[in-house]
Amino acid sequence: MEALLVFVFIVGYILIAVEHTIHLNKTATALITGVLCWVIYILNTQNKDLVSSELAHHLASISEILFFLLGAMTIVELIDAHQGFKIITDKITSKNKVQLLWTISIITFFLSAALDNLTTAIVMVSVVRKLIKDKETRMFFAGIIIIAANSGGAWSPIGDVTTTMLWIGGQVSALAIIKSLILPSLISLIVPLLFLTFRLKGEVQSPSTSIATYKDDSLSKKDSSMMLIVGFAMLLFVPIFKTITHLPPYMGVLLGLGVVWVVSEIIHHGRDEEYRKPYSVAHALSKIDTSSILFFLGILLSIAALESTHFLSSLAEWMNKSIANQDIIVIVIGLFSAIIDNVPLVAASMGMYDLAHFPMDSKLWEFLAYCAGTGGSILIIGSAPGVAVMGMEKIDFMWFFKKFSLLALIGYFAGIITYLSIYALLQ
Repeated sequence: MEALLVFVFIVGYILIAVEHTIHLNKTATALITGVLCWVIYILNTQNKDLVSSELAHHLASISEILFFLLGAMTIVELIDAHQGFKIITDKITSKNKVQLLWTISIITFFLSAALDNLTTAIVMVSVVRKLIKDKETRMFFAGIIIIAANSGGAWSPIGDVTTTMLWIGGQVSALAIIKSLILPSLISLIVPLLFLTFRLKGEVQSPSTSIATYKDDSLSKKDSSMMLIVGFAMLLFVPIFKTITHLPPYMGVLLGLGVVWVVSEIIHHGRDEEYRKPYSVAHALSKIDTSSILFFLGILLSIAALESTHFLSSLAEWMNKSIANQDIIVIVIGLFSAIIDNVPLVAASMGMYDLAHFPMDSKLWEFLAYCAGTGGSILIIGSAPGVAVMGMEKIDFMWFFKKFSLLALIGYFAGIITYLSIYALLQ
């Protein structure tokens, strides 16, 4: 059964990779692959009720991610509709591609540590859309945003799901993970940036008109500023909400969406329905790329099936027995996270290694946080930011593979060398 499951997953993965060659939408492939994996599982199991309960369990976890994505994207669209991002883009005056690339990348790196890598990727792609007209150039910037968001999320306890898992599980402490990983994570971004610096030339061409331009141009700068401040405040509030209430992040995002929604209603109170329509949540929801959310659903269902059949945990145990070097095991886990979601891989690792043998802030946990967090940048579907940006900018899997996979891989190993060198010096 496991062999058939893996076969179906690999075939689905290949079809997604060659989407533009075979002209078959990746979302359809992902959904079919996800459902087929569970069909194979349940048909080859005696206890059907157990499989159904496992599916319900995984669907609850997957729904948390999807609702988070839905809420964050809606908040971003509302800010965009009120021309909030124009306030940011007006401050970024450089048209030089190299200067702009470094500016966007550094902002993304630090913002993803404060928010999280998924939300930051969505926000920064929205910002780039206001700055760059040419789609090919914009896709280039979107590619580096993925790398910057994953690198920035790896060193913060709230920047990436896997780092958050390790933080909540007691494997790492907030201050220690920041001190240990901020430099390796920054190096994993700086190295690809240096390569791109010599490849990019010229200046960017800005869009001639704002995306959010409507018949009634009475929207004041004060209203735009208010929506930008409230929207960002609600996104920044999510990790605080999680820390205080211990509720999942999607609850914080939904609360934030409700607050932003109310503020939007207050801003346009008393105006006619025709005017309010482009600034409404209903309009924002209509602009969200639901195809990318369904694609995410299909991919996560496939991975959940592999996890439920204990294939991933068996793979982790096999690696532990076959590879003697602990560092190499963690590096391989990071490389696998480019193909298989890093959450189940880290979860399996947390189950393999206990705190009695590897206490809080051990090298294993810190190194795992870095590798699992940055390894997803190597392929565009290897991380939540990658999947989100892929849907927003309609980036082809093979395009990213040709343009960015090698750069991300070089950055990944540059960060590894940095971490291991610092660790060796401190011993």
